[in-house]
Amino acid sequence: MKIIQKALAFVGLLSLCALFIYALQDAPTDENFETKLINDYNVYALQVPDDLNFAGEPMPLDNPDILERMDRELLVNTYWQSNGLLMFKRAKKYFPVIEPILARNGVPDDFKYLAVIESGLTNAVSPAGARGVWQIMPATGRENGLEVNKNVDERYHLEKATEVACKYLLEAKNKLGSWTLSAAAYNAGKAGISKRLKEQGVSDYYDLLLGEETGRYLFRIVALKEILSNPKKYGFNFRDKDLYANIPTYKVEVDTAVTDFTQFAARFGINYKLLKLHNPWLREPHLNNKSRKQYYVEIPKDGYYSLN
Repeated sequence: MKIIQKALAFVGLLSLCALFIYALQDAPTDENFETKLINDYNVYALQVPDDLNFAGEPMPLDNPDILERMDRELLVNTYWQSNGLLMFKRAKKYFPVIEPILARNGVPDDFKYLAVIESGLTNAVSPAGARGVWQIMPATGRENGLEVNKNVDERYHLEKATEVACKYLLEAKNKLGSWTLSAAAYNAGKAGISKRLKEQGVSDYYDLLLGEETGRYLFRIVALKEILSNPKKYGFNFRDKDLYANIPTYKVEVDTAVTDFTQFAARFGINYKLLKLHNPWLREPHLNNKSRKQYYVEIPKDGYYSLN
């Protein structure tokens, strides 16, 4: 019996030694770390497609400067993977709202990618005072019929803000002559782009010497267009159910003051947070509405949220 016990103990010791040696071999040592990293993750140079365009206007990619700048934006946005996945997720939610408004106004569909680079399809706030998905400045909003104050800020109203963006882009196209310059003007202003064209004696965006932000602007738009249109090509893998859904809502007309939006929301079986989520243009927990203006408040349909 003792002999058998000793034999079993010896076998067990050998097994432990073997596991220990295996663990040491598999551990991330300096010698094998690079091999494991290379096998698990690869970074590739990207081939810039030779037929890239914005709103049907081709990019002059035979120009080495233009090619390099386009290559930069494709690389930056392809390998910023977390941001890229978020853009795919949000696009599924917000593009169906934006696309028909662009089409109805005669603005090319490619301008939805301008909204992507302006705000990441969020209600962003810029240091300069621009707000919302389309990053509209207060004066531009008011000049184009949006209500902008502490109580109500319709720059956060996606449909209305998209209408204003369309109006601006159409005016810029008529003034500057191309959709590419119209897009650049959205960043630098119609007067700003017009002035630069005159100063430098050129007529095309790709011939202009511009500052960093406006100089990258169109390249970033086209890069996002290319990546979001070809997810597999650029290594993005997801299922349709991984993307964000646009929650169905119905509109409730409001033409009086609302003293308490918490109580207002409760009447429709939701809470204040959900009311604000679907109506970010309501900036305070009440609505002044001294003029008895007609507003439409979005209420999510039953069954899409579970409330405690």
